[in-house]
Amino acid sequence: MEAKTEVEATSILPSLNGKTARSWRGIVPFTHLAREGRMTVTIGRRELLAALCSAAAAWPLAARAQQAGKTPRVGYIRAGTPHNDPFREEFVRGMRDLGYVEGRNVAYEFRHYGDDVESIPSLIGDLLRAKVDIIVVGGTAAIRAAQSATQSIPIVMGAAADPLESGVIGGLARPGGNTTGLSLMSAELAVKRLEILKQVMTKAARIAILQQPANPAHSLFIKELEPIAGALGLTYRILQVHGLEDFEPSFASMRAWPADAVFVLDDATFIASRAAMAAAARHRLPLICGAREMAEAGCLFSYSASIKDMWYRSASFVDKILKGAKPADLPVQQGTKFEFVINLKTANALGLDVPPTLLTRADEVIE
Repeated sequence: MEAKTEVEATSILPSLNGKTARSWRGIVPFTHLAREGRMTVTIGRRELLAALCSAAAAWPLAARAQQAGKTPRVGYIRAGTPHNDPFREEFVRGMRDLGYVEGRNVAYEFRHYGDDVESIPSLIGDLLRAKVDIIVVGGTAAIRAAQSATQSIPIVMGAAADPLESGVIGGLARPGGNTTGLSLMSAELAVKRLEILKQVMTKAARIAILQQPANPAHSLFIKELEPIAGALGLTYRILQVHGLEDFEPSFASMRAWPADAVFVLDDATFIASRAAMAAAARHRLPLICGAREMAEAGCLFSYSASIKDMWYRSASFVDKILKGAKPADLPVQQGTKFEFVINLKTANALGLDVPPTLLTRADEVIE
């Protein structure tokens, strides 16, 4: 009969807490819990070795990093630059509110790809070489690039445009793989924006749809918009914009058609280029946008879930993963805070009268 070895669980798991202990009930048989939180376990030598191996696999990333004297390293990549990315600060604030302070118990690796989606794989490679423990990503193209680069490092979506329909996750309740995070219901919100457009510009008949060819979700959005546009009496043309250099010629083409308004599909690079886009549209071309940051830059109005709020909430996914949760088991969450912003200054410059009922419904009116 194999001899039994009595050990204190604290000698196996120095950082064991009540929650972790409960998860161990299927691994080792508890004999009793002593006073003052001490725990004694009667276990065979083979069971002891198996338990130690299981512990190494089950320990959260943060616990393993702390045990090895290593601070968890979080990678972050999205469009824009450090100077025009309003969401980076929200993510870091969310982490700070959860107890993560840079330089003390977390390290960050920030990367920005501007509007150059072709640079994303190289930047993802930089993050992998930096040995990040988690990658937090913005933009569907960047999410796909991260998934192509690694199947083991957890990926958290800051605010992804319809990730289920885009094929980057297997399901909302159980995303599967190494990716989870937050979903922006872009297709449904785009339809709502089209309806608001018709209320603001009742005589509008032609719209130009601004598409980023590198965003695989955009073809899905257009398919959703097509029957609604027809029902509203709108004819549309699609104009593809790869980067900043395409804005001026694209908008010149829209004016020559002529378009009554420009409908901007949700995309991380468009948000990053919002100032340049508004400047290119300055000649009497109303921009209809999603993110409130774009209305602040000069779009006629915006309607969407708050992207800042979603990036703030993405920190909770990082926290859960660092504490041992698997991305595949963390349900994807959706936006819960919706914002309708009207730029009355832009409306006045365009000679448009916004119906009072819409002004009343707006969460913010920029004057």
